Amino acid sequence: MSWRCELAPNLRPLDLAAAVRSLTDPAAALRTLHWGRNCLYLARLETADGPVEVVVKQFRHNLRDRLRRRLRGSKAEKSWRMAHALLAAGFLTPEPLLWIESASAAGPSFYICRYLPDVTEARYLFRAANAGELARFPQADFPAVVAELGRTIRRLHDAGFWHRDLSGGNLLLRFGADRRPSAIYLVDLNRARLGRSLGASARLRDLSRPALFRREDQDLLLASYWDVGAALCGRPGREGGQPPVPPFHRALYLLYHHGFRLKNDAKNALRRWRHRVKRLLLPRGTHAHIPEAPEGAGVRDKIVWDPLSDQPHQHAGRLEKIRVRLADARSHAAEGATIAAAAPRIWRRYRELRRGLHRSPVDFGGLGVCVRPWPEAPDRPLALIEELGARHVLLRLHPWEEDHAAEEDLARQLHARGCELTFALPQNRELVRDPGRWRRALEEIAPRFLPYGRRFQIGQAINRSKWGIWNLREYAGLARVAEEILRPGGAELLGPAVIDFEFHAAAAVLNQRRAGFRFDAVSALLYVDRRGAPENRQAGFDTAGKVLLLKAIAETARNAAGRCWVTEVNWPLREGPHSPAGRDVAVDEKTQADYLARYYLLALGTGAVKRVFWWQLAARGYGLVDPADPASPRRRPSFHALRTLIRELDGARLEAVLPAPAPVCLYRFRRPDGTEIVAAWTAAGRPARAVLPRPPAAVTGRGGEELSVPPGTEVEIGGSVRYFRLA
Repeated sequence: MSWRCELAPNLRPLDLAAAVRSLTDPAAALRTLHWGRNCLYLARLETADGPVEVVVKQFRHNLRDRLRRRLRGSKAEKSWRMAHALLAAGFLTPEPLLWIESASAAGPSFYICRYLPDVTEARYLFRAANAGELARFPQADFPAVVAELGRTIRRLHDAGFWHRDLSGGNLLLRFGADRRPSAIYLVDLNRARLGRSLGASARLRDLSRPALFRREDQDLLLASYWDVGAALCGRPGREGGQPPVPPFHRALYLLYHHGFRLKNDAKNALRRWRHRVKRLLLPRGTHAHIPEAPEGAGVRDKIVWDPLSDQPHQHAGRLEKIRVRLADARSHAAEGATIAAAAPRIWRRYRELRRGLHRSPVDFGGLGVCVRPWPEAPDRPLALIEELGARHVLLRLHPWEEDHAAEEDLARQLHARGCELTFALPQNRELVRDPGRWRRALEEIAPRFLPYGRRFQIGQAINRSKWGIWNLREYAGLARVAEEILRPGGAELLGPAVIDFEFHAAAAVLNQRRAGFRFDAVSALLYVDRRGAPENRQAGFDTAGKVLLLKAIAETARNAAGRCWVTEVNWPLREGPHSPAGRDVAVDEKTQADYLARYYLLALGTGAVKRVFWWQLAARGYGLVDPADPASPRRRPSFHALRTLIRELDGARLEAVLPAPAPVCLYRFRRPDGTEIVAAWTAAGRPARAVLPRPPAAVTGRGGEELSVPPGTEVEIGGSVRYFRLA
């Protein structure tokens, strides 16, 4: 892609072309700060004076934006001009370094400024104030913040600037030792205007944007604004007290303030409905980094690889997919008949398993993690797995790739360290369309990887068309080839790798007559992230119930043994395009760690599954480790949560689930050395009290930290698992 750009006079990139390529590639980001129609991410710019951390804002242009771009320039260029104008007028904004725009009118543009690591977005203070939780920000004198904000906005308006989007997210605050704001930085400047005399209406529209809902905060903002000068009220502020706010202007402020809130609510509701209609009628919108569908591709073949989330992307729209489903109606009808025939025996077995849940001890183990090679740091996964203490590792191969040297080297070293290896063999559309290529890929993979592990999962998310399979007949063809090639070498086969709680697809595959394949264990990619906490229910099933249903399907299947494995699970993080399931289901890092520990305890605690693997070790958006800095990768809280879980309970026996009022969970384990540990948590979202069988001798937090030992048997627990070692 061709670009044009403008640099700050004092900026000296070591390699301008390389800098442009890096800054315009979200995959090269150190961290995503916000992802939506426009996105912000943190990046590193190599300069002659050393590396500089910068914030990149990527603008995407719809048809209206393209027309405006021809007349006024791109959003990035307008942000650049306004930033320089603000600085020249004595206001603060992060130092503008360069702007870049695509030579194509439809292409994105980018505004790059210096990163400010020690500032706070005003929106968080506003939310805390509205909720009565200002104690969370002890560094801030909130009335001083509001007063200084009013004075700053007044100076801004008197200088001829009209920001037009002064929400709390566009105000960055720095505090001094006296807790008062020492600096207020203005950002998101592409809508701002300069060089006009502002009337009361324009001024109050800006003032109405900050989300201040308490009457005293609104009064202070308005009073501080009018105290700076007398342009609107016609009289100077009074010494020794707040100046009067003209009643008309206060009424107009409230009108704009409530109108702005109503407009936002209406826009959000309209956006939701528009999104639903677009999903039905049009192909999904894509982020700028996702490649276009192959030219001339049919509906079944509009699939490309998204390197940021490490999975395929489906360009076909919902109506297109419905047409394909209708064309495959005969195949789907046969699948439905198979499911209907198997359902009664599956349900009977499920009810039996449910009645027997937690009636007898369960050996607790099988805590695993998934890996892929790390090209920037080939030896790092080995050290991290050793630090984690994981003995069970799933290595995903990509059969469509020609070179498996990195995977083979990683497998060899993991095997040498005593890890039990399982290999996942996902498919893509090219392999589904070309069975000969799938066969050749497996013929190459089998002799190379069988020496390091005997278990192979056949397929990946077979109920998702983006992975290349449109009907189960296509998957059955892949499984038969795998049976022919891998079984003679002594391999054990896992499948069918259905993703999410869509076990009807698993039941259809596993109960086909004359299938030509048989699985030694039933595998599932049992994500429950769209339901939030693992204790939440879907169609009446929580995580334990879903696992038991999978076990019932396996034990009653025609084409499988009764063992069950969960070969993928995670909760995506709020890290933009790296997050595989979108913003609606993303969580923060602490919540991810809480859910990880609770999911492993709930799933493995049923005794119905023998392995659970987290996808994956190092990845942006969902991994246990943030790979932004390969030389010193940051361990996320989920890494410490899994390490602690392995250290405390791997190899133990779950002897009983102790009685406790829901949603409190108390799991009592006995380790091989005789030590008794109670893993305790609550899904209530607030702390709860629980009673242990005996007083604890030691308490370990979710991340491995040693906590104070409470007296007696009554203890406080929360959403983070705690391990109480009984005296």
